[in-house]
Amino acid sequence: MIGRLRGIILEKQPPQVLIEANGVGYEVHMPMTCFYELPELNHEAIIFTHFVVREDAQLLFGFNSKQERALFRELIKVNGVGPKLALAILSGMSAQQFVTAVEREEIAALVKLPGVGKKTAERLVVEMKDRFKGMHGDLFSADSTFALTSESPTPAANDAEAEAVSALVALGYKPQEASKMISKVGRAGADCETLIREALRAAI
Repeated sequence: MIGRLRGIILEKQPPQVLIEANGVGYEVHMPMTCFYELPELNHEAIIFTHFVVREDAQLLFGFNSKQERALFRELIKVNGVGPKLALAILSGMSAQQFVTAVEREEIAALVKLPGVGKKTAERLVVEMKDRFKGMHGDLFSADSTFALTSESPTPAANDAEAEAVSALVALGYKPQEASKMISKVGRAGADCETLIREALRAAI
């Protein structure tokens, strides 16, 4: 299993990043809460990974810390939660925010995530609460706020908005819903990552 990558970031197409390690380019799917913290293009990054093998695909999911990966692995053990839904959950909420929502049984916050209905939210609270009890207390003690590190040139507004909509669709939002979310937060000069971040924050 591929558990860790250390290499150069060649492309960033939310929620996917292409990282070259030892001459091999790996396509890695990352939650947006992790994606925001990536360094600029052509800089080195260390990503902790989880490898998923299916009949029709082999997928690599990446995280900035072992704690985030641990939470992802616990999420996909929950009945009805696959890797794609787990990715969407951790894109809408940081690991710390998700843990807090589960511990406080905030069903209303969880159902705002794409693909999470009331029954799934209730199942997440019940099953994940039990799982957290068996984990180390400070496992998810990371700050729940994020800082954008990219200083790459700002793309044209229309291109940034289109890319942001595509990213939200990839995370499980319907195209019309994704367009509406981006239009609410769209503003001149905003890059793709900023639009996605603000749209997801506004949705919760």
